[in-house]
Amino acid sequence: MQLFLLTHLSWFVALHIMAFVSWMAGLFYLPRLFVYHTQMAPNSEEYVRFCLMERRLQRQIMAPAMVVTFFTGALMASLPGVVDWSALWWWVKIACLFGMFAFHGACAVWRRGFAEGHNHHRERFYRIANEVPTILMIVIVIMIVVRP
Repeated sequence: MQLFLLTHLSWFVALHIMAFVSWMAGLFYLPRLFVYHTQMAPNSEEYVRFCLMERRLQRQIMAPAMVVTFFTGALMASLPGVVDWSALWWWVKIACLFGMFAFHGACAVWRRGFAEGHNHHRERFYRIANEVPTILMIVIVIMIVVRP
């Protein structure tokens, strides 16, 4: 298995990057949809349309992209010599990855709240929350590319 992974490593890296970009696009866009969703009257046609858009984005794009990102990353990290487990950058990257998973989960909770008609947050909350994945992504990319 490791020989197969090493032989096709560039394909796994490409798949990992594509999945990560797709996941990030969803993590950037879903909170932005929430910002606009807070401006809709509950049970209006627009409100229901936003619920549908958010559900499809999360289930059909974000969740599969997150799973592919995780598994391709785990496969690459399992290869000998790819990760220096004693390096601090790796653990910072992992911490930010857990932050991404937590944010993804929070978005799922917020989406269900809208779908059930009991959103508890204001527009400003989602505008601020929309910055979280950006900060995490910046740290992750720096950790992977620069490895400080």
